[in-house]
Formats: sequence, C-alpha cells, structure tokens
Amino acid sequence: MKPVLLAGETFHVTSFAAKGYEVGASSRYSNGAERYIKGLAAHDIAVVQIGGERCESEFPTTIEALAPYSTVVLSDVGALSLLYTPQTRAGRRSVNRLALLREWVERGGALMMAGGYCSFQGIDGLAMFRCTDVEECLPIECFPGPDGMEAPEGLDPVVDEIDHPILAGVPSPIPYVLGMNRVAARASTDTKTLIRCGHRHGQMPLLSVRDYGAGRSLAWMTDIGPHWLSEDFMQWSGYDLLMANMIRWLAREI
Repeated sequence: MKPVLLAGETFHVTSFAAKGYEVGASSRYSNGAERYIKGLAAHDIAVVQIGGERCESEFPTTIEALAPYSTVVLSDVGALSLLYTPQTRAGRRSVNRLALLREWVERGGALMMAGGYCSFQGIDGLAMFRCTDVEECLPIECFPGPDGMEAPEGLDPVVDEIDHPILAGVPSPIPYVLGMNRVAARASTDTKTLIRCGHRHGQMPLLSVRDYGAGRSLAWMTDIGPHWLSEDFMQWSGYDLLMANMIRWLAREI
C-alpha cells in the first residue's frame, strides 16, 4: 500500500513561570500522533507526517503531488493552515487546497478527518471546515460555531454496523472516549454511521464513512491519540486494527 499522508497533530507549547519579579519562559514541541503512527506501522502502513506548522509551505498543491499517497488524514489541523500558502501571504493568487482535496476524492482518492480541538469546527470554532469543499465530501456535516465536547465521565461507543469491513476482527466492547466533536450525520444513501456515542445532546456519530464520486471519505470524531482517546483506548488490543482498517477501507484494500 502507498503511504498515508498525515497533516497536523503537532504542538508548540510555551510556558511562563513568575517568581516575584523574575519571570522565566520555556517551550516544548509535542507530536500527538506517535501512538497512531506506531499502530499503523504494526500493520505495515507507513505514514508521512506534515506537522500543522508546516502545512502552509509543504502540503501538496496539485493532484499529481497527492498521487504517491493512499490516503490523506487531516487531524487537529484547521482549515486556515491549508488555505494559507506562501503565495497568498505575498498577496498573490494560489491554489485552494480544500477544493483540491475534494477533487482528489472525487477522482478516486481517500480522505479522513480525525477529531480534535482544531478539527471539523473546533473547540473554539476556529477550525472552520463548515461550508468548505472538504466538508462537502465528508460523511458528516459540521454545526456552526464551536463543536468540541469534553466528557470527563466518558462516552461509551455503540456499534451500529458490526458487519462493516472496518470493524472486522475488532474486539468489543470498544473503550470509552473522553470527548469528541459534535457533528450531524449526513442524510444520503452513500453515507453510513458505523459507531455512535450517546449523550444528553442525543446520539452523535463517532465513526462515519462515505463513497464520494470515485473515492471514499471517513470521519472519526474523536482523537487518534491523547487526550480525548482514553488511556484504556490507546492500550486496547483493538486500537491498531481499528485504525489500520480505517485506512485499508479508504484505500480499497478491504
């Protein structure tokens, strides 16, 4: 299988500590995809990662540049990180990479969006994928405004389509999650919600899939790593297989 292109999941954290008049600063870099990359590697699926801070300059800008990849995974990276390019920064026209991704899927490519603070609409509404070309080809529809939901009590996934290839061999029960993005299931015959979570807001899609044109798309409404994925989930024996099966289904390997 061709490698997966993963965009996002990197963080720069800057901290200040004040001790009287003395103030010290420190910073650290974090990659939230380490568990995910390890899980896919266990099933011989390679990942090429472009951190969110590098998407503006490095994310592909043509169909040809996407061709080496089986699937594109957008995870915890907002729309602006893909819309901005070095050309637009300089005041010139450039490619709309959200439109590029929709066209790529329509032609036979595969796109996954995973949940997080900067996915779908995002925890503060800053991810801004609503009414974009990417949303158009996803199996869900974004709500306006912030959609991130913390659930410290835990949300228990419920499987609705146990016979779907993505869930083949995946052990049950699926462990709880600690948060997710609230979205609406798309009402179309080419879309299926495989897993959902119940909350006082009602039943919310957790994993949805769609055939779009000649390609496929998938939405996973929680993290691929900490913190919305609980420690129990990341240590669960089914983690590697579930994540790998999502990619295999998108790439038409299963």
